[in-house]
Amino acid sequence: MNAIRPTPEQVEFVLMSFEGPDPYSQAGGLGVRITNIAHWLARQGYCTHLIFIGSPALPGREETGNAKRQLLRWCQGIIRCHPLGVDDGEEGKLFDVNRSAPPYLIDQIARPAVAQGRRLVVLAEEWHTAEALIRLSDLLYASGLRADSVLLWNANNTKGFDRIDWKRLDFVATLTTVSRYMKQIMRGYGLDPLVIPNGIPADLLHPIPKADASRVHNQLAGDDGLLMFKVARYDPDKCWMSAVDAAARLKQNGAKARLLCRGGIEAHGSQVLNHAQASGLSVQDVNGRPRTWDDAVDAVLSMRPADVYNLRFTMSQPMPVSYTHLTLPTTSPL
Repeated sequence: MNAIRPTPEQVEFVLMSFEGPDPYSQAGGLGVRITNIAHWLARQGYCTHLIFIGSPALPGREETGNAKRQLLRWCQGIIRCHPLGVDDGEEGKLFDVNRSAPPYLIDQIARPAVAQGRRLVVLAEEWHTAEALIRLSDLLYASGLRADSVLLWNANNTKGFDRIDWKRLDFVATLTTVSRYMKQIMRGYGLDPLVIPNGIPADLLHPIPKADASRVHNQLAGDDGLLMFKVARYDPDKCWMSAVDAAARLKQNGAKARLLCRGGIEAHGSQVLNHAQASGLSVQDVNGRPRTWDDAVDAVLSMRPADVYNLRFTMSQPMPVSYTHLTLPTTSPL
């Protein structure tokens, strides 16, 4: 049986996430996911509001897509003291979102939407938004708007699970997750979430020309070298140590290999790079603001030769996707 699809006249969407479309706001795949969800909904004609921790250099409120998609950049005052990325100053940002986002949503979005005959659909992502969603539900109820609202909370991974009040969250929201694997983990918490796809736009899967791939590979590793690339938060769950160990083993066996790393600002990053050096690998930090692979290659080649290059710049969305066509990494890039 086909589900009945609501029309843009019937619903209005709010997406809540720490990550978002700004380079400052992207620490992993969530920024890409939530940005594309908002874009797709707006293209279908739905009024969509995306709340995220946004760059202070951009407007706090920005309308795009014929005013159907509204970007709401939160914590911009706090960000000026934490310029390293969305996870920098995390606790202060969390406090501000919990305190200020729910009442804003009530006054500026929920009331007008319901007054115009539309239901409010809120999708909140990851542990950072759990408390804010709980508070939003309480305010919706107190304002007489809860019956006209649908609240969902989505888990992409287990980070921060120890900080969530599961009993309250499960009571106020429909819980979802991105895979059957995550569903089984959450069942261990006594939960039964719905599985929804964690997809990316099809245009990100288009192959790049082989000539371009070969050129990048040869410039960085040579005709006879191996080029490995890993993008993930510097988190023990992302198996960074295994990637470093693989690079060290290749070097010990006489292979010419280079490992390009793009992590975050997490403390585990120093442990990873120290482990690389202790394993006999030379490490170079690479800074700059490249927007294409040609720019990134130039930045790497400007450094002294090394076994491991720690990329300390924001990567444009196509860059890591394009790289998956260059070579097979020893570990999953995500």
